[in-house]
Amino acid sequence: MSIRHYLDHAATTPPRPSAMAAFAATSTGQNPSSLHADGRAARSALEQARDVVAECLGASPSEVVFTSGGTESDNIGIIGAARAVRAAGKRAVVAVSAAEHHSVLDSAEQIAREGGRVRTIDVDSEGVPSIASIEEIAAGVASTPGEFLVLGAMVANNEIGTITDTAGIARALAGTATHFHADAVQAAGHIPIDFAASGADSMSISGHKFGAPMGIGALLIRRDAPVQPLGFGGGQERDLRSGSVNVPGAVALAAALTDATEEMEHSAKILVELRDRLIDGIRGAVPGAELVGPEDRGAYDRRLPGNVNIFFPGREGESMLMLLDQAGISCSTGSACTAGVAEASHVALATGRNVDDAKSVLRFTLGWTSTDADIDATIAAIADVAEKARRPDVTRSRLRPGR
Repeated sequence: MSIRHYLDHAATTPPRPSAMAAFAATSTGQNPSSLHADGRAARSALEQARDVVAECLGASPSEVVFTSGGTESDNIGIIGAARAVRAAGKRAVVAVSAAEHHSVLDSAEQIAREGGRVRTIDVDSEGVPSIASIEEIAAGVASTPGEFLVLGAMVANNEIGTITDTAGIARALAGTATHFHADAVQAAGHIPIDFAASGADSMSISGHKFGAPMGIGALLIRRDAPVQPLGFGGGQERDLRSGSVNVPGAVALAAALTDATEEMEHSAKILVELRDRLIDGIRGAVPGAELVGPEDRGAYDRRLPGNVNIFFPGREGESMLMLLDQAGISCSTGSACTAGVAEASHVALATGRNVDDAKSVLRFTLGWTSTDADIDATIAAIADVAEKARRPDVTRSRLRPGR
């Protein structure tokens, strides 16, 4: 059996043993809403998990709402907030950058279909939201009677790894009537998160990005933040997310987040070393290859520790991905949520790349299982892959005899 090298941790990271053990130990079918002893035991396990998540992320337990993952959390944080604005008799103005995840971008589009207004936050070449743009949008909303701002911004970009100063965004919004939703799906478990200090009104996380099973996430939301539920039923999770709560998933999420938080500083140093060696190796093997996003040599306050996004001029990113896959290396051309769709990376376009360039990027992302062997294999394969994936010379093809 051939050896595989997995460099797509931003899509999903392998479950941690502690998480799977916690999941198995809790997978006995009790419903935490039941009043009997078995139900009370499930409720106790659920609330212990809530306490752990809150402690790891600088929140109060009452601010933790368990969901199915990042997409649902983003939907509630954006759409739920905007619908609450409308219910209060005001018009929602949703502000997002073009570099956000589609779960945020599509939430904004939904609110536009419901009569709201969408504003686009400017970003620079590294995907950093412009504070000046945010201040301009906020001032415009504040001066328009009957409007209320709902702003969504990533804590860390899923494609190019750029870390956002959420506290700076919150300061820019100070004194304005705003709901600030922070998408921390790629950040939680990888860089320190302090919900209370972030200035955000709500924040999304997804367990399978740091070693929990798929299908479990959380929305951190202030108790006084007006948000309407998107689904209706039994009124679980503060009436924001009705349905029987996934207790095994919540317990597994808490176990994975505990490990990720405790190991964060040590893991970040290892991942930064692997990341920087991969960047140097690719640049050395493929002349002209460029890092997309911020340079962050050694430190990890501007770029996620395990993120490498590279532009390969004159190459087809999709072709490179398939050639690397044949060589036993797993990576991506961008967000896994748009995998299988041959289109340019919307994040690369937002940072100023043209369409051809945006189709020439690959994302290599590292995580808790990454090793030196993964880096060595990728560096060894990349030159040959880049050569084979060169775009054909269109001018020459048009001048061939008989054409």
